[in-house]
Amino acid sequence: MYRSLSRAHIRSVADAFSRSKAHEKGRKNVAERMESSWTFLNSKGQSYFRLKGESIIKSVEAQIVNALRCGERDRASHLLSNVSKGSISLRANDFLYILNYCARSPDPLFVMETWRIMEEKEVVMSRRCYLLIIRALSKGGYIEEAFNWLNFLGGNHQTYPILPMYNSLLNGCAQMQSMTYANRCLDIMEERMMGKSEVTYCELLKLAVLQQNLSAVHEIWNEWAKYYSPSIISLRKFIWSFAKLNDLVSAFETLQQMVALVVKGTASIKQSAEGQFRFPRLDIPVPSNIELGIRRCNIEESGNYLPSFSVHCPVRIEEPDGRNDYIDVSSIKTEALLSVDKNLNRPVEAEKEYRYQLFEAANQGSYPDFGIENSETSGKGFLMLKGDTEIVPLMKVLRWSFNDVIHACAQSKNAELAEQLFIQMQNLGLKPSRHTYHSFIKVIVSERGITDGMKVLKAMTKRNLKPYNATLATLSIGCSKNLELDLAEALLDQIIESPYLQPFNALLAACNVKDQPERAVWVLAKMKQLKLQPDIRTYELLFSLFGNVNAPYEKGNMLSKVDAAKRIKAIELDMMKNGVQHSHLSMQNLLKALGTEGMISELIQYLHVAENQFCLTNTYAGTSIYNTVLHSLVEANESHMAIDVFKNMKYCGLPPDAATYNIMIDCCSNIRCFMSASALVSMMLRDGFYPQTCTYTALIKIMLVDGDFDEALNLLDQSFLEGIPPDVLLFNTFLLEAQLKGRIDIIEHIVERMHQEKIQPDPSTCCYVFSAYVDRGFLSTAMEALQVLSMRMISEDESTLQQKRAYFEENFILSEDLHAESCILELFKDEENLAAALLNIRWCALVGFPVSWLPSESVWTKRLASYSLRRAC
Repeated sequence: MYRSLSRAHIRSVADAFSRSKAHEKGRKNVAERMESSWTFLNSKGQSYFRLKGESIIKSVEAQIVNALRCGERDRASHLLSNVSKGSISLRANDFLYILNYCARSPDPLFVMETWRIMEEKEVVMSRRCYLLIIRALSKGGYIEEAFNWLNFLGGNHQTYPILPMYNSLLNGCAQMQSMTYANRCLDIMEERMMGKSEVTYCELLKLAVLQQNLSAVHEIWNEWAKYYSPSIISLRKFIWSFAKLNDLVSAFETLQQMVALVVKGTASIKQSAEGQFRFPRLDIPVPSNIELGIRRCNIEESGNYLPSFSVHCPVRIEEPDGRNDYIDVSSIKTEALLSVDKNLNRPVEAEKEYRYQLFEAANQGSYPDFGIENSETSGKGFLMLKGDTEIVPLMKVLRWSFNDVIHACAQSKNAELAEQLFIQMQNLGLKPSRHTYHSFIKVIVSERGITDGMKVLKAMTKRNLKPYNATLATLSIGCSKNLELDLAEALLDQIIESPYLQPFNALLAACNVKDQPERAVWVLAKMKQLKLQPDIRTYELLFSLFGNVNAPYEKGNMLSKVDAAKRIKAIELDMMKNGVQHSHLSMQNLLKALGTEGMISELIQYLHVAENQFCLTNTYAGTSIYNTVLHSLVEANESHMAIDVFKNMKYCGLPPDAATYNIMIDCCSNIRCFMSASALVSMMLRDGFYPQTCTYTALIKIMLVDGDFDEALNLLDQSFLEGIPPDVLLFNTFLLEAQLKGRIDIIEHIVERMHQEKIQPDPSTCCYVFSAYVDRGFLSTAMEALQVLSMRMISEDESTLQQKRAYFEENFILSEDLHAESCILELFKDEENLAAALLNIRWCALVGFPVSWLPSESVWTKRLASYSLRRAC
């Protein structure tokens, strides 16, 4: 019977019910009902039990509900159908247990099946039955059918709908996230003047949060405060709403009201038999005179709402002796509250003063400006509460509210407010839960770094609280961003089951930055162990990590090209297996890997694939993809092929950018065509792109290849006049050609200009200068220049050199340890220039050349300075 019911069937049954008349049948008296009995037969027609009176009703109800709980729906339908075969007359109360279960589950289909049996037995329905049926339909997603019931009940005086029915309908609308049905329900409520209760306001809050309508939440607050004094449950709902909408100031103020209410000892709370918290007072509907603005509200208009409700909204708190005292929330220091919101202009002094007061209060067990006396609080928690039966649920709800606000702090990255709330929780005796620590660690890591986050994790483990997988994932992401790969890997290794792919992608990205593909293999194995399916971000990183085989300083060969092709094919097959399409970045990383290995034919082949997938639909993606291919072709000295690709790019209508023009100007330097480079510069200027350092480097390179050093120096001077900052690559271009052509004068002039512009040398600079002097037979000058340039590689500041002198000499330069040079090579991972400089100076010391840590005292340095001065004059 249950499986045969569909949504259309339910709608037809509800429509038929709306056209029927209520049955008004007499009932037998209690004595007749107790004397009567039912006989139930099994499939073999044998009697298996016989009970009398109402006891049989309770027994069958219990069996039906137990069958539903166990998932035995056929058995439950069979038991329910047997009820209609009995001769005893039934009342509405005889079905309340089943209807109540269907409303809680919810089970809208079985509740309609129960109603059909009640119709067959001519049971007179009560409002309680109607309420449970509407609740089951609303919570189960059958909103339209629930409206049909309300429309029918509205036309019957004896069964006129009550406010809880509309509250149930609003709850169903919030669960379905349907503002259309919610607006329809609100219209009917206004038309029938149903008013509102505290439950209504709570449902309206859910709808306002669903709409991201902060102004509506404040309007609900203002209207609610006119009719109700604060209660723990109501304040909890408002705190949740403010926190969800990232209104930290309002959430913080409301939370402090809850703290004050609890500490005063006037707060109370009730729990249902199912453990749900209820309002502690009679919920009497109040008239509605204010349009709350939930319907048809422009979300963009409410996004920047600045709350000021605390200044105008006094709150009534009932004292134990019956008096009502009004506490004005505006008594809380507004400046101090605003100072914790990073999105507002906060006075620095007010923030410092408030934080000082808060931390002092945390140490002394009291709180400033919250209206709470010192005698009412202590570091161990509440003193005014009477018994554990009251303390436990109150502290549970209070902790939930603290968690909501701390979670909102994590979303808004407000570590200061989160820290204040965390301290206040501890001083109130609220033990932080795993959820509390998760939100707190999240905001601490994002704002203060992984070191502070690990300290909080250590404190958490001391409390014997096991962190969530999400907490470990957050910390691991922070470690990966700091390139602390060992710690990030150790944190991920603690995750047993995880739906979080982001920390693994973050560790893969860190492996890519550190050039550690072997560690990335462990990450992939861990993902496979946890059965995590890679996403497009994973594949983007895999192409970057494993697309090319050789180290950065090596060129591709036949073996490495074959191996790279196998890897790329394996990654693409895995993408197809998981149904993941290429993204712009994954294709770009793939093209870059092919270019690095020098696989030109495959590069052009994949370029055509990228043209069909990206270039024709996304001009920005197409330009960057073409730039990647052009750069690889120029680096491989495939200049004519690069020119053809550039022409095809222009023919397809893809606009070149500054990077495109700079790449092609560099291509002209390969073919030694200054005229073409000048034409490209003109096109570059017409398109609104100005020459950069790399542009002048390429132009100077063309002139230097032809041996025109004077014009190249003029271009260098012009770049200085235009305010273009030079870099070491620009100067190295001069040094390389000067070394090849034996121009010592150019070498010395460029080295001095580098020193004047405070451009630190790199290993290539040292190589070109040293080789130039050696080629001309000036060995002593070559050693002196090598040492000076190596010192400048470490630092241009001589005072810094003096500070580091002892450490470098003892551990690297003059060390007689067999592993000294191996220790220097370890520095290449992070500080390539420093490692090269130390090796050069150590070699100078080994050949007997005296080491000087004052480059300005070198004879060679003084000669270059005087030569530069004479040239300037």
